[in-house]
Amino acid sequence: MLVKRELTEEVIGAAIDVHRELGPGLLESAYEECLCRELLRRGLHFERQKALPVVYKGEAIDCSYRLDIVVEGEVIVELKAVESLNKLHEAQMLTYLKLSGITIGLLINFNVVRLTDGLRRIVLGAEG
Repeated sequence: MLVKRELTEEVIGAAIDVHRELGPGLLESAYEECLCRELLRRGLHFERQKALPVVYKGEAIDCSYRLDIVVEGEVIVELKAVESLNKLHEAQMLTYLKLSGITIGLLINFNVVRLTDGLRRIVLGAEG
């Protein structure tokens, strides 16, 4: 099993391969489908569109939130195809991390010329 840093590097490498092949300008759903195929090629286990309940005063409430991809049960991957990532996207990821109990998330914006310009690695707490 990969350690978390190696796992995020593997996911980023897969996303870079997808971006090199497709470039910017497509819908998020196209990047999600292709990234999932690339993760499969790399032998990584993932869950797609995983339900994320909101816990309110100890009660789990299904509010139809979905995590784009959860890789190896360790990393949330939130995909975007937007002009640029902003603080709201980062806040969304932090909330997803808190609600899920997962400590590492990757925000990946495919609508950039160089994918590395659209990447944010977000770590909850001191782990990473």
